[in-house]
Amino acid sequence: MLSRFSLSGFGGKRRFQDLSEQEVLALAISSEEDDGRIYAAYAAKLRQAYPSSAAVFDGMAAEEDQHRRQLIEAYQRRFGEFVVPLRREHVGDFYTRRPVWLVENLGLDRMRLEAMDMEHQAHEFYVAAAGRSTDAETRKLLGDLATAEAGHEATAGHLSEQHLSGDERQTEDMASKRQFVLTWVQPGLAGLMDGSVSTLAPIFATAFATQNTWTTFLIGLSASVGAGISMGFTEAAHDDGKLSGRGAPWKRGLASGVMTTLGGLGHALPYLIPSFWTATVIALIVVFIELWAIVWIQNRYMETPFIKAAFQILLGGGLVLAAGIIIGGA
Repeated sequence: MLSRFSLSGFGGKRRFQDLSEQEVLALAISSEEDDGRIYAAYAAKLRQAYPSSAAVFDGMAAEEDQHRRQLIEAYQRRFGEFVVPLRREHVGDFYTRRPVWLVENLGLDRMRLEAMDMEHQAHEFYVAAAGRSTDAETRKLLGDLATAEAGHEATAGHLSEQHLSGDERQTEDMASKRQFVLTWVQPGLAGLMDGSVSTLAPIFATAFATQNTWTTFLIGLSASVGAGISMGFTEAAHDDGKLSGRGAPWKRGLASGVMTTLGGLGHALPYLIPSFWTATVIALIVVFIELWAIVWIQNRYMETPFIKAAFQILLGGGLVLAAGIIIGGA
């Protein structure tokens, strides 16, 4: 008897085609329970900032709970009170769900897309499973589950229309974009600007003073990594995000630190080339690309007028670059 219910660690994962009708019902029950909890977690995460979207996920969680109760009633009528402890992770060819914490950290739009994928994935699986079944009752059961999942998708659309009007959807999308800018773009842009501009003087001063590409690379590497660590910790430590609404400090620190390091490494890496002038020309081209990338980001996400952003960044970067070259060549 135990061999029929052998799970991972006791003979490996089961195959869906080897499950009995009782096990299929048990699996459907646990799947509905898991999906209901996922939607409830999304709703709790969004309730304060996006109440209308939270209401959508509350409704979807209620739908999952209703189907769970229907499945339990069907199971009790056929197989009694004991529900076989069978879950998705116990079946090798069953669909899986992404961890809730991963999707939560990706924002509102990602949660919406994940919900659509959840319903579609479950529906497609049950349709395929029903097509492979040779038992009439099991085939009917799987077909009913496929229909239920398709109904969930329709219900999700209805709930979206009910709770998210055009204005509400636009308001929440704007709030989501603003949060993305505050948490990732703003600190990342500050880091890119610091890494790209502040390292220009020491790198090019070293290059023209020594004309040694390896020494220049080591100076650039140390300046970039050091600046990245400093910027990352500074960003994370000076604001916990609770009052400012700028998001988790570790996210902002990560964005700032990584972009600072990349900004400096961009024009340090060419000095791995042994030829001084070849490395310098490539580094100058990289600097030009970096500065224009900063201008584009400022214009695209920070809504800074293009001419103003170009003037500020190119003038400032050019002055710092000139200073490094003049000092190094003195």
